[in-house]
Amino acid sequence: MSDQELIERTAAVPISENGSANGTPIGRSLPANIEAEAAFLGAVLIDNKVIEELPTPIRPIHFFEPVHQRVYERVLTLLDRNAVVTPVTLKPYFEADEALKELGGITYLARLTADGQGLLAPRELAEQIYDLALLRELVTVGRNLVEGALDTSEDVAPMQQIEQAEASLFQVAEGAAGQTEASSFSTASHKALGMIELAINSGGNISGKTTGLTSINQKIGGLHDSDLIILAGRPGMGKTSLVTNIGFNCADRYLRDMADGIEESVGAPVAFFSLEMSADQLATRILSEQAGISSEKLRMGKISREEFQQLSFASQRLAELPLYIDDTPALTIAALRTRARRLKRKHGIGLIIVDYLQLLQGSGRANDNRVNEISEISRGLKTLAKELEVPVIALSQLSRAVEQREDKTPMLSDLRESGSIEQDADMVWFVYREDYYIQSKEPKMPVETDDQKVHEAYEAWRAQMEQVFGLAELVVAKQRHGSTGKVRMKFEARITKFSDLADDDPRANYDSSIG
Repeated sequence: MSDQELIERTAAVPISENGSANGTPIGRSLPANIEAEAAFLGAVLIDNKVIEELPTPIRPIHFFEPVHQRVYERVLTLLDRNAVVTPVTLKPYFEADEALKELGGITYLARLTADGQGLLAPRELAEQIYDLALLRELVTVGRNLVEGALDTSEDVAPMQQIEQAEASLFQVAEGAAGQTEASSFSTASHKALGMIELAINSGGNISGKTTGLTSINQKIGGLHDSDLIILAGRPGMGKTSLVTNIGFNCADRYLRDMADGIEESVGAPVAFFSLEMSADQLATRILSEQAGISSEKLRMGKISREEFQQLSFASQRLAELPLYIDDTPALTIAALRTRARRLKRKHGIGLIIVDYLQLLQGSGRANDNRVNEISEISRGLKTLAKELEVPVIALSQLSRAVEQREDKTPMLSDLRESGSIEQDADMVWFVYREDYYIQSKEPKMPVETDDQKVHEAYEAWRAQMEQVFGLAELVVAKQRHGSTGKVRMKFEARITKFSDLADDDPRANYDSSIG
Protein backbone atom coordinates (compact mmCIF):
# COMPACT_ATOMS: atom_id res chain seq x y z
CA MET A 1 0.00 0.00 0.00
CA SER A 2 1.41 3.40 -0.98
CA ASP A 3 1.67 6.22 1.52
CA GLN A 4 -0.96 8.22 -0.35
CA GLU A 5 -3.37 5.28 -0.18
CA LEU A 6 -2.63 4.97 3.52
CA ILE A 7 -3.50 8.61 4.16
CA GLU A 8 -6.72 8.47 2.12
CA ARG A 9 -7.99 5.27 3.71
CA THR A 10 -10.49 5.88 6.50
CA ALA A 11 -11.33 3.14 8.97
CA ALA A 12 -14.96 2.33 9.61
CA VAL A 13 -16.00 2.49 13.22
CA PRO A 14 -18.00 -0.54 14.44
CA ILE A 15 -21.66 0.06 15.19
CA SER A 16 -22.59 -0.75 18.78
CA GLU A 17 -25.52 -2.98 19.81
CA ASN A 18 -27.73 -0.01 20.57
CA GLY A 19 -27.44 1.10 16.97
CA SER A 20 -24.86 3.83 17.27
CA ALA A 21 -21.12 4.29 17.11
CA ASN A 22 -20.07 6.54 19.98
CA GLY A 23 -23.41 8.29 19.67
CA THR A 24 -23.36 8.45 15.85
CA PRO A 25 -26.55 7.33 13.98
CA ILE A 26 -26.73 3.87 12.37
CA GLY A 27 -25.00 3.58 9.02
CA ARG A 28 -22.54 6.36 9.71
CA SER A 29 -19.10 6.29 11.30
CA LEU A 30 -17.10 8.92 13.10
CA PRO A 31 -14.28 10.42 11.02
CA ALA A 32 -11.12 8.43 11.84
CA ASN A 33 -8.14 6.83 10.14
CA ILE A 34 -6.73 4.04 12.30
CA GLU A 35 -4.06 3.14 9.73
CA ALA A 36 -2.82 6.72 9.60
CA GLU A 37 -2.55 6.72 13.39
CA ALA A 38 -0.58 3.45 13.32
CA ALA A 39 1.73 4.72 10.56
CA PHE A 40 2.40 7.95 12.44
CA LEU A 41 3.20 6.09 15.67
CA GLY A 42 5.54 3.84 13.68
CA ALA A 43 7.36 6.90 12.32
CA VAL A 44 7.73 8.33 15.84
CA LEU A 45 9.11 5.03 17.19
CA ILE A 46 11.64 4.83 14.36
CA ASP A 47 12.71 8.48 14.63
CA ASN A 48 11.77 10.29 17.85
CA LYS A 49 12.67 13.67 16.30
CA VAL A 50 9.55 13.48 14.13
CA ILE A 51 7.52 14.99 17.01
CA GLU A 52 9.82 18.03 17.24
CA GLU A 53 9.27 18.85 13.55
CA LEU A 54 5.46 18.84 13.59
CA PRO A 55 3.79 22.14 12.59
CA THR A 56 0.66 21.06 14.49
CA PRO A 57 1.07 19.75 18.05
CA ILE A 58 -0.53 16.33 18.43
CA ARG A 59 -1.87 15.25 21.81
CA PRO A 60 -3.02 11.77 22.88
CA ILE A 61 -6.67 12.87 22.80
CA HIS A 62 -6.38 13.46 19.03
CA PHE A 63 -6.06 9.70 18.40
CA PHE A 64 -9.30 7.80 17.90
CA GLU A 65 -8.03 4.33 18.90
CA PRO A 66 -7.69 4.17 22.75
CA VAL A 67 -4.58 1.96 22.51
CA HIS A 68 -2.92 4.54 20.27
CA GLN A 69 -3.82 7.24 22.81
CA ARG A 70 -2.08 5.33 25.60
CA VAL A 71 0.97 4.50 23.49
CA TYR A 72 1.42 8.10 22.37
CA GLU A 73 0.95 9.42 25.92
CA ARG A 74 3.72 7.07 27.13
CA VAL A 75 5.93 8.16 24.22
CA LEU A 76 5.57 11.82 25.26
CA THR A 77 6.29 10.98 28.90
CA LEU A 78 9.50 9.10 28.02
CA LEU A 79 10.67 11.81 25.62
CA ASP A 80 10.10 14.36 28.37
CA ARG A 81 12.63 12.37 30.42
CA ASN A 82 15.11 12.54 27.51
CA ALA A 83 14.77 8.77 26.98
CA VAL A 84 15.00 7.05 23.59
CA VAL A 85 11.60 5.57 22.75
CA THR A 86 11.42 2.29 20.78
CA PRO A 87 9.11 -0.75 20.90
CA VAL A 88 11.65 -2.33 23.26
CA THR A 89 11.62 0.56 25.77
CA LEU A 90 7.82 0.66 25.61
CA LYS A 91 7.44 -3.07 26.31
CA PRO A 92 7.44 -2.92 30.16
CA TYR A 93 4.58 -0.42 30.17
CA PHE A 94 2.21 -2.47 27.98
CA GLU A 95 2.81 -6.11 28.88
CA ALA A 96 -0.38 -6.15 30.97
CA ASP A 97 -2.47 -3.99 28.61
CA GLU A 98 -5.55 -6.11 27.81
CA ALA A 99 -6.65 -3.97 24.86
CA LEU A 100 -3.21 -4.28 23.28
CA LYS A 101 -3.35 -8.07 23.66
CA GLU A 102 -6.40 -8.11 21.37
CA LEU A 103 -4.24 -6.45 18.68
CA GLY A 104 -1.44 -8.96 19.10
CA GLY A 105 0.20 -7.89 22.32
CA ILE A 106 3.74 -6.50 22.44
CA THR A 107 4.38 -7.67 18.89
CA TYR A 108 1.90 -4.98 17.74
CA LEU A 109 4.38 -2.31 18.83
CA ALA A 110 7.07 -3.95 16.71
CA ARG A 111 4.71 -4.19 13.73
CA LEU A 112 4.18 -0.42 13.89
CA THR A 113 7.81 0.06 12.79
CA ALA A 114 7.89 -2.84 10.31
CA ASP A 115 7.64 -1.02 6.98
CA GLY A 116 8.45 2.60 7.93
CA GLN A 117 5.72 3.95 5.62
CA GLY A 118 4.96 6.77 8.05
CA LEU A 119 8.44 8.29 7.62
CA LEU A 120 7.53 9.25 4.04
CA ALA A 121 4.94 11.80 5.17
CA PRO A 122 4.79 12.20 8.97
CA ARG A 123 3.60 15.80 8.79
CA GLU A 124 0.70 14.93 6.50
CA LEU A 125 -0.28 12.04 8.75
CA ALA A 126 -0.17 14.27 11.85
CA GLU A 127 -2.29 16.96 10.15
CA GLN A 128 -4.90 14.38 9.15
CA ILE A 129 -5.03 12.92 12.67
CA TYR A 130 -5.52 16.43 14.04
CA ASP A 131 -8.15 17.40 11.46
CA LEU A 132 -10.15 14.20 12.01
CA ALA A 133 -10.09 14.82 15.77
CA LEU A 134 -11.59 18.28 15.17
CA LEU A 135 -14.25 16.78 12.91
CA ARG A 136 -15.18 14.28 15.63
CA GLU A 137 -15.46 17.13 18.09
CA LEU A 138 -17.63 19.01 15.58
CA VAL A 139 -19.90 15.96 15.29
CA THR A 140 -20.31 16.00 19.07
CA VAL A 141 -21.16 19.72 19.04
CA GLY A 142 -23.70 19.19 16.26
CA ARG A 143 -25.32 16.24 18.03
CA ASN A 144 -25.61 18.18 21.29
CA LEU A 145 -27.04 21.16 19.40
CA VAL A 146 -29.71 19.03 17.73
CA GLU A 147 -30.62 17.26 20.99
CA GLY A 148 -30.86 20.58 22.83
CA ALA A 149 -33.02 22.16 20.11
CA LEU A 150 -35.41 19.18 20.06
CA ASP A 151 -35.76 19.06 23.85
CA THR A 152 -38.65 21.34 24.83
CA SER A 153 -39.21 19.73 28.24
CA GLU A 154 -37.25 22.54 29.91
CA ASP A 155 -37.60 26.31 29.43
CA VAL A 156 -37.16 27.16 25.76
CA ALA A 157 -34.17 29.53 25.52
CA PRO A 158 -33.00 29.56 21.89
CA MET A 159 -30.63 32.52 22.33
CA GLN A 160 -28.91 30.77 25.21
CA GLN A 161 -28.55 27.61 23.10
CA ILE A 162 -27.06 29.66 20.26
CA GLU A 163 -24.53 31.23 22.64
CA GLN A 164 -23.59 27.80 24.02
CA ALA A 165 -23.23 26.43 20.49
CA GLU A 166 -20.99 29.34 19.51
CA ALA A 167 -18.83 28.75 22.59
CA SER A 168 -18.47 25.08 21.64
CA LEU A 169 -17.65 25.94 18.03
CA PHE A 170 -15.05 28.43 19.25
CA GLN A 171 -13.36 25.67 21.22
CA VAL A 172 -13.28 23.47 18.14
CA ALA A 173 -11.88 26.33 16.03
CA GLU A 174 -9.16 26.85 18.63
CA GLY A 175 -8.25 23.18 18.43
CA ALA A 176 -9.75 22.57 21.85
CA ALA A 177 -10.83 18.97 21.30
CA GLY A 178 -10.51 17.30 24.65
CA GLN A 179 -9.81 20.53 26.51
CA THR A 180 -12.27 19.49 29.18
CA GLU A 181 -9.90 16.71 30.19
CA ALA A 182 -7.84 17.27 33.33
CA SER A 183 -4.31 18.49 32.64
CA SER A 184 -1.43 16.43 33.96
CA PHE A 185 0.94 18.11 36.39
CA SER A 186 3.65 17.75 33.75
CA THR A 187 1.62 19.85 31.28
CA ALA A 188 0.78 22.45 33.91
CA SER A 189 4.39 22.71 35.12
CA HIS A 190 5.68 23.15 31.56
CA LYS A 191 3.26 26.04 31.08
CA ALA A 192 4.40 27.57 34.38
CA LEU A 193 8.06 27.24 33.35
CA GLY A 194 7.25 28.97 30.08
CA MET A 195 5.79 31.93 31.97
CA ILE A 196 8.85 32.09 34.22
CA GLU A 197 11.13 32.00 31.18
CA LEU A 198 9.16 34.87 29.62
CA ALA A 199 9.60 36.87 32.84
CA ILE A 200 13.36 36.24 32.79
CA ASN A 201 13.65 37.26 29.12
CA SER A 202 11.71 40.46 29.80
CA GLY A 203 14.23 41.58 32.39
CA GLY A 204 12.72 40.00 35.47
CA ASN A 205 9.55 42.12 35.73
CA ILE A 206 6.83 40.64 33.51
CA SER A 207 5.43 37.12 33.28
CA GLY A 208 2.21 38.23 31.58
CA LYS A 209 0.98 41.08 29.40
CA THR A 210 2.52 44.49 30.03
CA THR A 211 0.59 47.41 31.46
CA GLY A 212 3.16 49.80 29.97
CA LEU A 213 3.81 51.18 33.48
CA THR A 214 7.01 49.84 35.05
CA SER A 215 5.86 50.55 38.59
CA ILE A 216 2.70 48.45 38.16
CA ASN A 217 4.54 45.67 36.29
CA GLN A 218 7.04 45.39 39.13
CA LYS A 219 4.24 45.05 41.66
CA ILE A 220 2.05 42.50 39.87
CA GLY A 221 4.41 40.91 37.31
CA GLY A 222 2.20 41.92 34.40
CA LEU A 223 -1.35 40.90 33.49
CA HIS A 224 -1.65 37.12 33.72
CA ASP A 225 -3.72 34.99 31.36
CA SER A 226 -7.04 33.72 32.80
CA ASP A 227 -7.02 36.42 35.50
CA LEU A 228 -9.97 38.68 36.30
CA ILE A 229 -8.75 42.08 37.48
CA ILE A 230 -11.26 44.45 39.06
CA LEU A 231 -10.29 48.14 38.88
CA ALA A 232 -12.51 50.27 41.10
CA GLY A 233 -12.70 53.87 42.25
CA ARG A 234 -15.04 56.74 42.91
CA PRO A 235 -16.06 59.00 39.99
CA GLY A 236 -13.29 61.38 38.96
CA MET A 237 -10.43 59.15 40.10
CA GLY A 238 -9.37 58.25 36.55
CA LYS A 239 -10.46 54.60 36.23
CA THR A 240 -11.26 54.84 32.53
CA SER A 241 -8.11 56.88 31.88
CA LEU A 242 -5.94 54.21 33.50
CA VAL A 243 -7.43 51.26 31.60
CA THR A 244 -7.31 53.26 28.37
CA ASN A 245 -3.61 53.90 29.00
CA ILE A 246 -3.02 50.21 29.79
CA GLY A 247 -4.97 49.06 26.72
CA PHE A 248 -3.04 51.42 24.46
CA ASN A 249 0.34 50.46 25.99
CA CYS A 250 -0.34 46.74 25.57
CA ALA A 251 -1.52 47.06 21.95
CA ASP A 252 1.30 49.47 21.05
CA ARG A 253 3.95 47.13 22.54
CA TYR A 254 2.56 44.26 20.45
CA LEU A 255 2.64 46.40 17.30
CA ARG A 256 6.27 47.42 17.92
CA ASP A 257 7.38 43.86 18.77
CA MET A 258 5.80 42.48 15.60
CA ALA A 259 7.56 45.18 13.55
CA ASP A 260 10.85 44.17 15.19
CA GLY A 261 10.26 40.47 14.51
CA ILE A 262 9.80 39.57 18.20
CA GLU A 263 7.42 36.60 18.35
CA GLU A 264 7.12 36.27 22.16
CA SER A 265 5.68 39.72 22.79
CA VAL A 266 4.55 40.91 26.23
CA GLY A 267 2.01 43.04 24.37
CA ALA A 268 -1.19 41.85 22.72
CA PRO A 269 -4.15 42.98 20.61
CA VAL A 270 -6.80 44.47 22.92
CA ALA A 271 -10.61 44.33 22.98
CA PHE A 272 -12.18 47.31 24.77
CA PHE A 273 -15.89 46.98 25.62
CA SER A 274 -17.05 50.50 26.45
CA LEU A 275 -20.59 50.53 27.79
CA GLU A 276 -20.32 54.12 29.03
CA MET A 277 -18.27 56.07 26.46
CA SER A 278 -18.53 55.95 22.67
CA ALA A 279 -15.71 54.68 20.47
CA ASP A 280 -14.90 58.17 19.20
CA GLN A 281 -14.67 59.52 22.77
CA LEU A 282 -12.15 56.82 23.66
CA ALA A 283 -10.22 57.47 20.46
CA THR A 284 -10.12 61.17 21.34
CA ARG A 285 -8.60 60.34 24.73
CA ILE A 286 -5.89 58.22 23.15
CA LEU A 287 -5.13 60.85 20.50
CA SER A 288 -5.00 63.51 23.22
CA GLU A 289 -2.51 61.49 25.23
CA GLN A 290 -0.27 60.67 22.26
CA ALA A 291 -0.32 64.16 20.76
CA GLY A 292 0.05 65.85 24.16
CA ILE A 293 -2.97 68.08 23.53
CA SER A 294 -5.78 68.63 26.00
CA SER A 295 -8.83 66.53 25.17
CA GLU A 296 -11.00 69.52 26.06
CA LYS A 297 -9.25 71.61 23.38
CA LEU A 298 -9.73 68.77 20.89
CA ARG A 299 -13.46 68.54 21.56
CA MET A 300 -13.90 72.31 21.20
CA GLY A 301 -11.60 72.59 18.19
CA LYS A 302 -9.40 75.17 19.90
CA ILE A 303 -6.09 73.98 18.51
CA SER A 304 -3.43 75.68 16.42
CA ARG A 305 -2.17 74.48 13.03
CA GLU A 306 0.95 73.13 14.71
CA GLU A 307 -1.15 71.16 17.20
CA PHE A 308 -3.36 69.87 14.39
CA GLN A 309 -0.22 68.63 12.63
CA GLN A 310 0.85 66.86 15.82
CA LEU A 311 -2.60 65.30 15.98
CA SER A 312 -2.37 64.18 12.36
CA PHE A 313 1.01 62.53 12.92
CA ALA A 314 -0.34 60.75 16.03
CA SER A 315 -3.39 59.55 14.09
CA GLN A 316 -1.22 58.11 11.30
CA ARG A 317 1.02 56.33 13.78
CA LEU A 318 -1.97 54.78 15.53
CA ALA A 319 -3.76 53.71 12.35
CA GLU A 320 -2.48 50.12 12.66
CA LEU A 321 -2.96 49.87 16.43
CA PRO A 322 -4.58 46.48 17.28
CA LEU A 323 -7.09 48.02 19.70
CA TYR A 324 -10.71 47.07 18.96
CA ILE A 325 -13.47 49.15 20.58
CA ASP A 326 -17.03 47.81 20.99
CA ASP A 327 -19.31 50.56 22.32
CA THR A 328 -22.59 48.62 22.10
CA PRO A 329 -24.74 49.78 25.07
CA ALA A 330 -26.62 47.53 27.51
CA LEU A 331 -24.76 44.32 26.61
CA THR A 332 -25.65 41.15 28.47
CA ILE A 333 -22.77 39.13 29.90
CA ALA A 334 -23.61 36.33 27.44
CA ALA A 335 -23.52 38.71 24.46
CA LEU A 336 -20.19 40.16 25.63
CA ARG A 337 -18.67 36.69 25.85
CA THR A 338 -19.95 35.89 22.34
CA ARG A 339 -18.41 39.09 20.92
CA ALA A 340 -15.14 38.47 22.77
CA ARG A 341 -14.89 34.97 21.29
CA ARG A 342 -15.36 36.40 17.78
CA LEU A 343 -12.63 39.00 18.37
CA LYS A 344 -10.33 36.30 19.72
CA ARG A 345 -10.96 34.17 16.63
CA LYS A 346 -10.59 37.04 14.12
CA HIS A 347 -7.87 39.17 15.71
CA GLY A 348 -6.19 37.00 18.35
CA ILE A 349 -6.88 39.42 21.19
CA GLY A 350 -4.80 38.90 24.34
CA LEU A 351 -6.44 41.41 26.71
CA ILE A 352 -10.08 42.31 27.36
CA ILE A 353 -11.20 45.53 29.07
CA VAL A 354 -14.79 46.14 30.24
CA ASP A 355 -15.92 49.65 31.21
CA TYR A 356 -17.78 49.04 33.38
CA LEU A 357 -19.17 45.99 35.19
CA GLN A 358 -22.37 47.52 36.60
CA LEU A 359 -23.55 48.52 33.11
CA LEU A 360 -23.60 44.89 31.97
CA GLN A 361 -26.85 42.95 32.22
CA GLY A 362 -27.46 39.43 33.45
CA SER A 363 -29.32 36.63 31.70
CA GLY A 364 -32.71 37.92 32.80
CA ARG A 365 -33.39 35.19 35.34
CA ALA A 366 -31.50 37.12 38.03
CA ASN A 367 -32.77 40.58 37.13
CA ASP A 368 -35.21 40.56 40.05
CA ASN A 369 -32.25 40.59 42.42
CA ARG A 370 -29.41 43.03 41.69
CA VAL A 371 -26.93 41.21 43.95
CA ASN A 372 -27.57 37.92 42.13
CA GLU A 373 -27.26 39.67 38.77
CA ILE A 374 -23.89 41.22 39.67
CA SER A 375 -22.74 37.81 40.96
CA GLU A 376 -23.69 36.24 37.63
CA ILE A 377 -21.82 38.97 35.73
CA SER A 378 -18.62 38.67 37.80
CA ARG A 379 -18.65 34.86 37.43
CA GLY A 380 -19.23 35.27 33.70
CA LEU A 381 -16.21 37.57 33.36
CA LYS A 382 -14.00 35.13 35.28
CA THR A 383 -15.25 32.27 33.09
CA LEU A 384 -14.48 34.35 29.99
CA ALA A 385 -10.91 34.96 31.19
CA LYS A 386 -10.36 31.22 31.70
CA GLU A 387 -12.12 30.19 28.49
CA LEU A 388 -10.11 32.54 26.23
CA GLU A 389 -6.97 32.35 28.41
CA VAL A 390 -6.55 36.13 28.47
CA PRO A 391 -6.55 38.68 31.30
CA VAL A 392 -9.83 40.56 31.74
CA ILE A 393 -9.85 44.00 33.38
CA ALA A 394 -13.31 45.09 34.50
CA LEU A 395 -14.03 48.51 35.96
CA SER A 396 -16.34 48.73 38.94
CA GLN A 397 -18.06 51.42 40.95
CA LEU A 398 -17.53 51.96 44.66
CA SER A 399 -20.23 52.70 47.21
CA ARG A 400 -20.66 56.20 48.64
CA ALA A 401 -19.39 54.95 52.00
CA VAL A 402 -15.95 56.18 50.90
CA GLU A 403 -17.13 59.78 50.98
CA GLN A 404 -18.34 59.47 54.57
CA ARG A 405 -14.89 58.61 55.96
CA GLU A 406 -12.09 60.96 56.89
CA ASP A 407 -9.62 58.70 55.06
CA LYS A 408 -10.95 58.41 51.51
CA THR A 409 -8.63 55.54 50.52
CA PRO A 410 -10.92 52.73 49.21
CA MET A 411 -11.20 49.30 50.86
CA LEU A 412 -12.50 45.93 49.63
CA SER A 413 -15.71 46.43 51.60
CA ASP A 414 -16.46 49.48 49.43
CA LEU A 415 -17.05 47.36 46.31
CA ARG A 416 -20.59 48.06 45.28
CA GLU A 417 -23.57 45.69 45.32
CA SER A 418 -21.97 42.26 45.67
CA GLY A 419 -19.24 40.47 47.60
CA SER A 420 -18.91 38.07 44.65
CA ILE A 421 -16.86 40.71 42.80
CA GLU A 422 -14.12 40.44 45.40
CA GLN A 423 -14.49 36.65 45.53
CA ASP A 424 -14.27 36.06 41.76
CA ALA A 425 -11.42 38.52 41.15
CA ASP A 426 -7.79 37.40 41.06
CA MET A 427 -6.73 40.98 41.66
CA VAL A 428 -8.58 44.04 42.97
CA TRP A 429 -7.14 47.48 42.28
CA PHE A 430 -8.31 50.85 43.56
CA VAL A 431 -7.41 54.20 41.99
CA TYR A 432 -7.04 56.99 44.53
CA ARG A 433 -6.06 60.62 43.94
CA GLU A 434 -5.76 62.71 47.07
CA ASP A 435 -5.46 65.95 45.10
CA TYR A 436 -9.05 65.43 43.90
CA TYR A 437 -10.35 65.74 47.46
CA ILE A 438 -7.93 68.48 48.55
CA GLN A 439 -8.86 70.52 45.47
CA SER A 440 -12.49 70.48 46.57
CA LYS A 441 -11.49 71.99 49.94
CA GLU A 442 -9.82 75.07 48.44
CA PRO A 443 -10.41 78.05 50.78
CA LYS A 444 -11.24 81.53 49.54
CA MET A 445 -8.26 83.28 48.02
CA PRO A 446 -7.01 86.03 50.40
CA VAL A 447 -7.64 89.06 48.20
CA GLU A 448 -7.50 92.51 49.82
CA THR A 449 -7.64 91.27 53.38
CA ASP A 450 -5.21 91.55 56.26
CA ASP A 451 -6.69 88.64 58.16
CA GLN A 452 -3.66 86.52 59.11
CA LYS A 453 -5.72 83.39 59.63
CA VAL A 454 -7.12 83.60 56.08
CA HIS A 455 -3.62 83.87 54.65
CA GLU A 456 -2.34 81.01 56.81
CA ALA A 457 -5.25 78.76 55.84
CA TYR A 458 -4.71 79.40 52.16
CA GLU A 459 -0.93 78.87 52.35
CA ALA A 460 -1.45 75.64 54.29
CA TRP A 461 -3.87 74.42 51.62
CA ARG A 462 -1.52 75.43 48.79
CA ALA A 463 1.43 73.63 50.45
CA GLN A 464 -0.68 70.49 50.87
CA MET A 465 -1.86 70.72 47.26
CA GLU A 466 1.69 71.06 45.96
CA GLN A 467 2.65 67.90 47.84
CA VAL A 468 0.00 65.72 46.18
CA PHE A 469 -0.78 67.52 42.89
CA GLY A 470 -0.57 65.14 39.95
CA LEU A 471 0.00 62.17 42.26
CA ALA A 472 -2.12 59.03 41.96
CA GLU A 473 -2.07 55.79 43.91
CA LEU A 474 -2.97 52.33 42.63
CA VAL A 475 -3.94 50.31 45.70
CA VAL A 476 -3.49 46.59 45.05
CA ALA A 477 -5.95 45.37 47.68
CA LYS A 478 -6.04 41.74 46.55
CA GLN A 479 -3.56 39.70 44.56
CA ARG A 480 -3.50 35.92 44.28
CA HIS A 481 0.00 35.96 42.77
CA GLY A 482 1.76 38.10 45.33
CA SER A 483 1.58 40.75 48.01
CA THR A 484 -0.81 43.64 48.29
CA GLY A 485 0.43 47.21 48.45
CA LYS A 486 0.42 50.64 46.83
CA VAL A 487 1.95 51.93 43.62
CA ARG A 488 2.41 55.67 43.18
CA MET A 489 2.11 57.17 39.71
CA LYS A 490 2.02 60.52 37.96
CA PHE A 491 -1.33 61.65 36.54
CA GLU A 492 -1.66 64.44 33.99
CA ALA A 493 -5.34 65.39 34.08
CA ARG A 494 -4.99 67.69 31.07
CA ILE A 495 -4.33 64.74 28.74
CA THR A 496 -5.72 61.98 31.04
CA LYS A 497 -2.38 60.16 31.14
CA PHE A 498 -0.89 57.96 33.86
CA SER A 499 2.88 57.42 33.88
CA ASP A 500 5.68 56.34 36.20
CA LEU A 501 7.05 58.84 38.69
CA ALA A 502 10.58 60.05 37.98
CA ASP A 503 13.28 58.20 39.92
CA ASP A 504 14.31 61.42 41.67
CA ASP A 505 10.75 62.29 42.75
CA PRO A 506 10.77 62.07 46.58
CA ARG A 507 7.07 61.14 46.55
CA ALA A 508 7.99 57.76 45.03
CA ASN A 509 9.57 56.62 48.32
CA TYR A 510 7.05 54.83 50.49
CA ASP A 511 6.37 51.56 52.28
CA SER A 512 4.47 49.45 49.73
CA SER A 513 2.98 46.99 52.22
CA ILE A 514 -0.54 47.29 53.57
CA GLY A 515 -1.49 46.28 57.07
